[in-house]
Amino acid sequence: MRKIIVLSMITLDGVMQAPGGPGEDRSGGFKYGGWTAQYGDEAYAKAVEKELKPAEYLLGRKTFQIWAAYWPEHADFWPGINDGTKYVLSKTMKKSDWKKTVFLKSLAAIRKLKNSKGPDIQVWGSSKLIQLLLKNDLADELRLKIHPVMLGKGKKLFDNSATPAAFTLVESSVTTTGVILANYKRTGKVKTGTVGA
Repeated sequence: MRKIIVLSMITLDGVMQAPGGPGEDRSGGFKYGGWTAQYGDEAYAKAVEKELKPAEYLLGRKTFQIWAAYWPEHADFWPGINDGTKYVLSKTMKKSDWKKTVFLKSLAAIRKLKNSKGPDIQVWGSSKLIQLLLKNDLADELRLKIHPVMLGKGKKLFDNSATPAAFTLVESSVTTTGVILANYKRTGKVKTGTVGA
């Protein structure tokens, strides 16, 4: 069985939309694209470099379209991105010119992929897809870069639909610019009890 690993850059209020650049994703009138730029330092760069190793990816349609328009011509920054298989959850898209792209039509297809043999699968961007994974208890790890900024509006990492789940912090550090790099692994169900008992 493969692990599904969510990698996300988020604000203190959970916004994950368009961290990379002004024109990345303006949907919903979002005007803060590129909000991560001021937080780069050596530790941040090393963390990103570690995540850009060749992998397989599970993406939502919108993130895939953004990636397909950019990464095929910029693979010098992300070695292996063109060679990694891109699994795309979409009910409308059926083909792409970007090599090694596979379209999935349903949650059942994601479950089948997760239960297959192969490398772990990374999820980047794809807010609606991540929320679907969390709702159906399919995320095994969360690798978060939590930035010391609030934007108020934008696509969020979390909504109110996630299945209650417990995670353990397995690795963490703080950059010189105040970004918390935190890796969490899924450990089980949420334990409840009485406060003060």
